[in-house]
Amino acid sequence: MTDFGKIADPLADKALTGAALVCLSALGELPWWVTGVIMFREIGVTALRFWVIRQGVIAANRGGKLKTLLQIIAICLYLLPATLSPPAIVRELFMAAAVVVTVVTGVDYVIQAIRLRSSEPAAGQ
Repeated sequence: MTDFGKIADPLADKALTGAALVCLSALGELPWWVTGVIMFREIGVTALRFWVIRQGVIAANRGGKLKTLLQIIAICLYLLPATLSPPAIVRELFMAAAVVVTVVTGVDYVIQAIRLRSSEPAAGQ
């Protein structure tokens, strides 16, 4: 994957999942705090990627991919019609797992960004 793709692909994922989460919250299907936590992490990680872009690219790792998968599964479970929808506890557990993995991977990206920035040689060297 190109460096552009490493930035553009996660941005597209964030835009799509973010829009779905906002719509679910606006419809009263999902608490706003869930959308807020996820969106805060997504915007924060995007900002981190741009903060370290001169030192290198932080590509999506397995945790980030798992986060996206859990978010998509949870969103799909919320979008199913009532006749096909599993019990509410199932979708809530998937969304809870998505939130936990979202926060944990967000912390991991912060650590990666700090390490990448601290590996930058001092000016003039």
